[in-house]
Amino acid sequence: MKVLYFCEGFTDIRFVTGLSEICDLTMVIPAWEFQSSGLADRIADSGARLKVHMIHGRRPAYQLRSFLYLLRNIRKHDVVLSQDMVRGSLNATVAGKLRGVPVVTLLGIEPVAYYRCRRERRRIGRVEAVAGEAFIRFAMAISGRLSTLALGMGPYLRDVAGRTASRTGVGGYYGVDTRLFTPVSPEERLRLRLVHDLPEDRFIIFFSSRMSHEKDPETVLHATAKARAQGLDAVLLNLGGGYTEFLELAAELGLEDARDWIIGRPAVHPMKNLREYFQAADVLVQASLAEGAAFSTLEALAAGTPVIATNIGGMAVQLSGRAQLTPRRDSDAMAAALLWVARHPSEARAQAMKGREYVQSEWDRKKVFSDLKAILEQSCGRSS
Repeated sequence: MKVLYFCEGFTDIRFVTGLSEICDLTMVIPAWEFQSSGLADRIADSGARLKVHMIHGRRPAYQLRSFLYLLRNIRKHDVVLSQDMVRGSLNATVAGKLRGVPVVTLLGIEPVAYYRCRRERRRIGRVEAVAGEAFIRFAMAISGRLSTLALGMGPYLRDVAGRTASRTGVGGYYGVDTRLFTPVSPEERLRLRLVHDLPEDRFIIFFSSRMSHEKDPETVLHATAKARAQGLDAVLLNLGGGYTEFLELAAELGLEDARDWIIGRPAVHPMKNLREYFQAADVLVQASLAEGAAFSTLEALAAGTPVIATNIGGMAVQLSGRAQLTPRRDSDAMAAALLWVARHPSEARAQAMKGREYVQSEWDRKKVFSDLKAILEQSCGRSS
């Protein structure tokens, strides 16, 4: 099966490698995202077999060049898998309709909600906010109407896709390798802390999110400070390309002693030792202003690590009964949740183990790619 994976932005090496295992893969991606994200090196290191074509230029040059690329090349493939449902999928679904090639979209974020976070953070003005949202809604309406099938990462995003698409399903993106993300003993947790130069006897809060407009690091910082003020000897660990911004944000918020309890480090390779940080932590915290699927929470649960998350979007749907959910931008509630996890470790771990069962049944990597292969084959009229 020849699959064209059409990206409109960043994508994860775990998805690329998994996709390359189930089909004859060609990936098309904007040149800037491909080069700046380090994906090129990660593909080379992985040994994955695929062809990569880059589209140069920023908007609107990307929009025109990618559409012309599709018109010239789309018929070389049995099916197109198109990332999200906005600018890239607008081109892909129109080209697919014109050339008679099925296009499956895969929605990984809630586009309108994410875009509104830019306005909430005052990164864009009123006019740009109105115009941008109008374009997003237009693109989603067209791609939803013209797609062969619209997948959403998890049940929440499936329903978001269903607002404009008549045929929908659930896609698990790269899933979670539950054979690697596993619970560890207290002795192994201690060993991992020593290996990664983490405090041995302090309460480690893992905030793995990048610095982005839809994330809410402010609430995590305030919540940690409040929990510490109530006697919790906690450190806050952030891994990501923006970890220096995270440290600077703490100072901007007036948390003068934050350097004593924040550990900021660059992102680690997701296919190497990332899982060990989940296993070494006492709790994973995910605070967001908008959220589609939040894979870090699923990876933490697979590792048996308790999770605290904002009660919104896909997290509200997927984590109910499996994590501590707190209201949006409520640092008091998040601090209380941190204290509960610290004071009730057995109950918190038991709740996380319920989450692991859910991840094993619905998000396991092997299942996710098997399901995706079947979906793509059905969409282009092939069978294994």
